[in-house]
Amino acid sequence: MTLNPEAFSLSVSAPSLSELAGENVDERPVSRQRKIIHVDADCFFAAIEMRDDPKLRDRPMAVGGDPSRRGVISTCNYEAREFGVHSAMASAYAKSLCPELIIVPHRTEKYREASQIMRDIFFDYTDLVEPLSLDEAFLDVSECEKHQGSATLIAQEIRQRIEAALSITVSAGVGPNKFIAKVASDWQKPDGLTVVTPAQVDTFTAQLPIKRVYGVGKVTAEKMHRVGVKTCGDLRRYSIFELSELFGSFGPRLHSLCRGQDERLVKPSRRRKSLSVEHTYEQDLPSLVACLDKLPELFLQLKGRLERVDEDYRVVKAFAKVKFDDFASTTVERVGTQAQIKDYKKLLQEAFERGNRPVRLLGIGVRFVDLKEDEDFVQLDIFQDLRRLYPTGDPSHEDFIGPTRGQ
Repeated sequence: MTLNPEAFSLSVSAPSLSELAGENVDERPVSRQRKIIHVDADCFFAAIEMRDDPKLRDRPMAVGGDPSRRGVISTCNYEAREFGVHSAMASAYAKSLCPELIIVPHRTEKYREASQIMRDIFFDYTDLVEPLSLDEAFLDVSECEKHQGSATLIAQEIRQRIEAALSITVSAGVGPNKFIAKVASDWQKPDGLTVVTPAQVDTFTAQLPIKRVYGVGKVTAEKMHRVGVKTCGDLRRYSIFELSELFGSFGPRLHSLCRGQDERLVKPSRRRKSLSVEHTYEQDLPSLVACLDKLPELFLQLKGRLERVDEDYRVVKAFAKVKFDDFASTTVERVGTQAQIKDYKKLLQEAFERGNRPVRLLGIGVRFVDLKEDEDFVQLDIFQDLRRLYPTGDPSHEDFIGPTRGQ
């Protein structure tokens, strides 16, 4: 079944208030229907660079690392995407796809400055702003009285104001929950506005390709295709118990999302759930021994970042990530590990053995429980063995991360 975007879109021109009457998402029945907007800048980093250097416009360009130093593409414009270039792709490979590709280095401060201007605009409409990254955010405008409470007109005005202030475009999705709004914001990119009303949610999600569901990656999508699931409508044939058997803890969430249901609130403050460090090497690491030789340096970097984490976080597991020379990647994590270098050695060994080939990237990190969000936590003392081995608490030793506020 083909999903028809025309059935779920608005033109860029402002609809009249009479057109927004009836079953529009902006009406609030007794159940207090939520009005969620997801705003996502179009090729954000690239857009800023093209704005500041007009010579880059209408040419394939990207923001990323040096191809000769194993750099990676952060984002690219739509001209580059026509050649198959995309984010997280090796810069050298991107150049092989598009020899005329212009790659410019990051200018982080410029991106942060533009991001702050966007957020200042968001806060003119609601305090319930949940940033997902520099270039996207959820807004809950259920209580906003501007434009007679029309989330559609609010989203349209936000897009116009951002373009006027920054000379870049953003796309927006409007819906009754976060899932629908986020899918909708991607529906007519770039420079699009898509509204899905409560009355349209069932039809919209039924025809939605399963790959558009957040959390469904390539492996999960292939598993679904093998059992004949290509759309959310197909997924509805399975009970919550069957989905749990097939997809584990993700099953109940899939059961809700394929029906367009998402009860998550827009959280004004986005708290981190993990912290990690990683490095892409100029020369592939040919063996496990070579990988382990790089571990102490990564470990000290992780220690330094953990020292800046506030006291409301507690580490509950450690993980290691490996990306091989064929760009396949794997992550191994364990609950109960103590986030010591010996734990990372075991995790790294297991990750390496999954591919058993040269490695281009290594990463290590920790998962947190946020005490501000969850009082029922299991605190792991990741330093108990180190305190026994190093009673003086020498933080310069390569085995020693803390103690830190993020322990």
